[in-house]
Amino acid sequence: MVRVGISVEGQTEEIFVKKVLAPYFANKHIYMTPICMNGDVNIDRVASELKKISNSFDFMTTFYDFYGFKRIEINETKASLENKIAQSVNEDIRNRLIPFVQMYEFEGILFSCPKTFAVVMRQKDIEGWAQKVLQEFNGNPEKINNSPQTAPSKRIMAVTRYRKTTHGPLIAEQIGVEKMRQKCLGFDHWVSKIESLKE
Repeated sequence: MVRVGISVEGQTEEIFVKKVLAPYFANKHIYMTPICMNGDVNIDRVASELKKISNSFDFMTTFYDFYGFKRIEINETKASLENKIAQSVNEDIRNRLIPFVQMYEFEGILFSCPKTFAVVMRQKDIEGWAQKVLQEFNGNPEKINNSPQTAPSKRIMAVTRYRKTTHGPLIAEQIGVEKMRQKCLGFDHWVSKIESLKE
């Protein structure tokens, strides 16, 4: 049995972990517990949070939206942020940490299956709309972005009655982890790292 503490940005991610990721990993004898940051994610807070939970778990990981980070540099990237998270903790716990930042935010994952998206939202026309958005970004849900104003969640809320904490985890649950892994390579890489953890 491997116990993994996952520091998450907000309630949507917390529910996603509980309803979707935790059952998926439990089948592999990896038991994941989300600890919610309630927004305001920055490197100092992340370091403090990870230090706090380090004694309660075998390993730690994170699930923060790229757009959820406060006080980041203009040229910041997913890789540079993940590196900063790793470097922010003491060396003695660094080898038990898998930093992960989702591009550009959780809602991007929901574009992994436009059909499921439309069924859950009960809006048939959404499937075609989501397909067009995907095509704009070469079929890669993790690239859906032009600016914070056109981030995945902003796009979704402009055309649906999407509620983050209700619909987000529900759509993700219906899509399933395997489908999301096929479409979202960054997400897949992170899941693979967690799957490789040993007691």
